[in-house]
Amino acid sequence: MTVYDDFAARIRSTQTPLRIRGGGTKDWYGQALSGDVLDTRLNSGIISYEPTELVITARCGTPLAEIEALLAQHNQMLAFEPPRYEGSTIGGVVASALSGPRRASAGAVRDFVLGAVLMDGRGEILRFGGQVMKNVAGYDVSRLLAGSLGTLGLILEVSLKVLPVPLREASLRFEMSEIEALRRLNEWAGQPLPVSASCWHQGVLSLRLSGAGAAVEAAQRKLGGQALDDGEAATFWASLRDQTHTYFDGGSLWRLSVPSHASALILGGEQLIEWGGAQRWLKLADDGAGRAGAIRRSAAAAGGHATLFRGGDKGVGVFHPLAPAVAKIHERLKQSFDPAGIFNPGRMYAN
Repeated sequence: MTVYDDFAARIRSTQTPLRIRGGGTKDWYGQALSGDVLDTRLNSGIISYEPTELVITARCGTPLAEIEALLAQHNQMLAFEPPRYEGSTIGGVVASALSGPRRASAGAVRDFVLGAVLMDGRGEILRFGGQVMKNVAGYDVSRLLAGSLGTLGLILEVSLKVLPVPLREASLRFEMSEIEALRRLNEWAGQPLPVSASCWHQGVLSLRLSGAGAAVEAAQRKLGGQALDDGEAATFWASLRDQTHTYFDGGSLWRLSVPSHASALILGGEQLIEWGGAQRWLKLADDGAGRAGAIRRSAAAAGGHATLFRGGDKGVGVFHPLAPAVAKIHERLKQSFDPAGIFNPGRMYAN
């Protein structure tokens, strides 16, 4: 029997919910965990990699570190910069859809998913998308899996678009207020500048430039600011990507997704702003339970939504409540792929 046969037999014979789990590096993310563990790590290995085609296909239990090491040999990367939690698997990367500092310029996880192989709640294998960038036939279920937290099925394989590592990078810092930083970021977004990451925190705006040497140097001259040493810059952006920056220590952490042009949000706590203003982190000293409603109303008023990312009282709901019509779509998708409701029940919303 193959590992896929084992997975199918387990799914078809189960009388209890199953918790799809790879390295367990994101067990803290989402609502409370439930169900017997279905470990994906035996389904590991890179199936194919074509550097000239910028596509890699791997089994769900393949360590993220293994994939990135192979890409680095060919000077390529996962451009959405997923957090490199120790033990992360590529299935978990797609299922959680967490992106790093480059997301605003390069795109989100779902933008790089070309195809996927899924095992549904009946133990059947379904194939979506493909291994080429122009495969757009039919409903794009493979991208729908990004961020589903394993609630639709077991991702067996995934094909991802990769990109070359930029030829040159440089980082700049500016001292300025939150309001000024948001104004500048939106102003620069409308100009042909090779900005690949940004971060405002405690009165300091950090900017990363990526691209051809001439473009980066021209942008440096235009923008001014204080240039960071390459080593210091690499450490700083890695700390944001992997959430090892001291900002992420302690307290309850909210992540607000709003339009980049949204004005400053007066929410108390300590904020850190990324993605050109589109991602606003909010850290509170308490569990934030009494302020969840106000935080979500502020995000909604700005045209976005708020997620209780880590810590805090999950009783308020980790993810922003869905509009009735969207909730109905979620319900029907879940019923279609997992009719018995056995995969990661309640991980996102109450089933």
